[in-house]
Amino acid sequence: MSEVLIVEGARTPFGRAQKGNLRQTRVEDLGAIAVKEALRRANVAPEQIEDFALGCAMPEGSQGLNVARNIGFLAGLPETVPAYTENRFCASGLQTIASVAARIIAGEMEIALAGGAESMTAVPMGGFHPQLHPKLAVDYPEAYISMGTTAENVASRFSISRVDQDAFAFASH
Repeated sequence: MSEVLIVEGARTPFGRAQKGNLRQTRVEDLGAIAVKEALRRANVAPEQIEDFALGCAMPEGSQGLNVARNIGFLAGLPETVPAYTENRFCASGLQTIASVAARIIAGEMEIALAGGAESMTAVPMGGFHPQLHPKLAVDYPEAYISMGTTAENVASRFSISRVDQDAFAFASH
């Protein structure tokens, strides 16, 4: 079994949706900055990357199609490096790390790039045209539960206070 190491990381600055200084900056351009910096810090050449996985909770609009591929091109990854966009909503970026780690453990590759990208200015919460399934909306409304409600459920079920959740969120950034 292969050992998996997270060698480096990089993130972009962030601001307030609709009002912040980055509101006019496309997600692909921000993503490319992070990719270039992570590669520089890790001292890894773009052509050494065997796959690029990018999580995106709302892959539509300017962050739609295969936004991973577009970020890869803007970051200087050669066209021979495959890229895919993965969606697991708020856990999309984390899922990409788990996905490439599993492939490394399985011996499918040795060097991968994984992360996430999202612009809350470019795509509104819930997307542009949410269309709930009428039967699910009535019979199984929890299929459409929001992250805010999820946080409240976690707090209640596991006795984690809002203060503790906010402290964890602050420390994670």
